[in-house]
Amino acid sequence: MNGHVGTARPFLSPPPLKKRRPYFSALKPASGLIAALFLPGMLFADGPPLPVPLWPDGPPGFESRKDIPEQAADYWVRNINQPSLTVFLPPRDQANGAAVIICPGGGFRELVFHAEGVEPAQFFNHLGVAAFVLKYRLFRETNSVYTSENARADGLRAMRLVRRRAAEWGVDPRRIGMVGYSAGGEVVSLTAFGATDGITNAPDAIDRASARPDFIAEIYPGPLGVPAVLATNVPPAFLLCADDDRFHSVVTTGLLEKYRQAKVPAELHLYAKGGHGFNQGQRSKLKSIHDWPQRLADWLADNGYLDPVSKPAK
Repeated sequence: MNGHVGTARPFLSPPPLKKRRPYFSALKPASGLIAALFLPGMLFADGPPLPVPLWPDGPPGFESRKDIPEQAADYWVRNINQPSLTVFLPPRDQANGAAVIICPGGGFRELVFHAEGVEPAQFFNHLGVAAFVLKYRLFRETNSVYTSENARADGLRAMRLVRRRAAEWGVDPRRIGMVGYSAGGEVVSLTAFGATDGITNAPDAIDRASARPDFIAEIYPGPLGVPAVLATNVPPAFLLCADDDRFHSVVTTGLLEKYRQAKVPAELHLYAKGGHGFNQGQRSKLKSIHDWPQRLADWLADNGYLDPVSKPAK
């Protein structure tokens, strides 16, 4: 998908969790100073977002490539050889313990890192949710040495890393989800719909942790990673797409049907218009697309994921 970065609509101080307002009611007109909060170097909680490599010495089998620099310009990041999580923590007095790993789209040729990574992280921080933006390896990039299995390995490792270090980041290990946009949704599927058990007796303690997300959200996802039949223990899902995004809407509605067959809860929002790659919606002139993140906030709240104390979904 081809995202773009326009003028961002900033957030001011988030409301108290006890009086949680709709996400978009907190938006205020931008000023030059406040708009700077949307830049990649913005401050959250105690300081700037922190990059954490999934493997400090580089991914297994590709250690020699870990110091090859990334390429970044405008809205995208490319040439990922040291996969990592960029950590965005909410203010401590707003944090509710939930967390999400965000997988930007980009067709596995690039990552739409700002519009489908930084901006979603800001949205989740506003809800009191810790956000971890995943830079995963890109197997469709020109001259790439990677495959889809490497992207899957990055998703699994990201889940295990956050769960293993949950206490350090103030995260409830039972409320860690994954969110993906377009190809990032495929990374979510590759991670969530396969084997996710911890690796018993693994020498690296991180690999012993479970990689199963507790919930997932897929926004206009592609088909990669979706099996013919879903297991009955897949995570509950929030799905969203525009019907005029013909290819991805078929994938999304098909995924809903697979969830029905598996008898696992799923919620689908299918909009008549919107096309592909509308990111967080704030640059869309369509009211339904502009406000779509509120539907995700409602779903998270309705299922208890935003509660300070974890409890089963209703």
